[in-house]
Amino acid sequence: MTNAETQVVELDGKFFDDPDALYRTLRREAPVVRVNTPMGLQAWVVTRYEDARPALNDPRLSKDGAKFGEILERRSVAPERRMQFADSLAGHMLNTDPPDHTRLRKLVNRAFTVRAIARMRPRIEEIAHGLADRMAARAAREGTVDLLDEFAYPLPMTVICELLGVPEGERDDFRGWTTTLLSAAPPEERGAAAAAMAEFLARLVADKAANPGEDMLSAIVKASEDGDTLSAREATSMAFLLLVAGHETTVNLIGNGTLALLRHPDQLALLRADPDLVPNAVEEFLRFDGPINLATFRYTTEPVEIGGTTVPEGEVVLISLVSANRDTERYGDAATLDVTRDAGGHVAFGYGVHHCLGAPLARLEGEIAFRTLLERFPGLALADDPETLGWRQSTLIHGLGSLPVHL
Repeated sequence: MTNAETQVVELDGKFFDDPDALYRTLRREAPVVRVNTPMGLQAWVVTRYEDARPALNDPRLSKDGAKFGEILERRSVAPERRMQFADSLAGHMLNTDPPDHTRLRKLVNRAFTVRAIARMRPRIEEIAHGLADRMAARAAREGTVDLLDEFAYPLPMTVICELLGVPEGERDDFRGWTTTLLSAAPPEERGAAAAAMAEFLARLVADKAANPGEDMLSAIVKASEDGDTLSAREATSMAFLLLVAGHETTVNLIGNGTLALLRHPDQLALLRADPDLVPNAVEEFLRFDGPINLATFRYTTEPVEIGGTTVPEGEVVLISLVSANRDTERYGDAATLDVTRDAGGHVAFGYGVHHCLGAPLARLEGEIAFRTLLERFPGLALADDPETLGWRQSTLIHGLGSLPVHL
């Protein structure tokens, strides 16, 4: 490989199917390197744990979405390719720096405390077992079921929609919009998905303002902290963030974790023998094959040295959570699944001020999901060769397109 200052790596289809193959080389030879993304953006990728973790909390790496358009323009990204970063969906806390980020996060923080999430356990268990019943019935009829469609997707989607008060009849289109928006689909498709989602959420927020209920979104719309409230745009953007992040992470935690277990029968046997290992196993699934590949965009507000490479001011920086969690310098034998491992310190949920607000909910949903699968389906097995499974074409999301299984 050439010097990281001049080398440019293409993130293509092979990368999406097996990102670790590239990351292993980059960690060794060019841990901070320029890349071209499928949307036509040139950025810098950080791959080593010792660089990634502090970079996630470095105030010189800004997430201010208001200025990001200028960065894209300077990087010669065509206007139509920027649609997913603009409009009424962009004003959430993931696109802000302190103090704006601090203000927005405080307004929703109380709903996601560990204690508040723990109270949801009985309802999540009820949903999980209901989905297991439905999955078993389909398997009895058809022999094979898609674990993503039948279990991994509807579990967190039902939970977050109930939490936010999204009417049941209005949830069907959301998966398609989200999948398109977070993919490498053509710009016009992403733009159409963003527009449809924005219209749906603006209408939902307006309804909560006019007819508040006991749900979290109603509380967010009327939230008050030190006399502060969210604007309609902020409330719509926050609903977008919570709905998308509130299910995508868990969908892929369940899907990726199940695939990892079925490819490592010794680890599956350990969990079957001792289900109390499940919470620890969830942390290992997050570390081993986490649901987020490259963290959301940051850009340098001044020249920043990362891993011995100076990234100039005004450059986009992508931090690979998947790569950092597979770094053998941080986790010995990192490419091996070990459900008894101490996976503490992994960055699957980020790190620092932007650490995932919904991490306690994702962990609880993951624990309940794997306990349910272990208890209900002792014969669970892959229905296809794992090498033929397709991965989503997204720099952000690391997850399968489908997971056919026999029960």
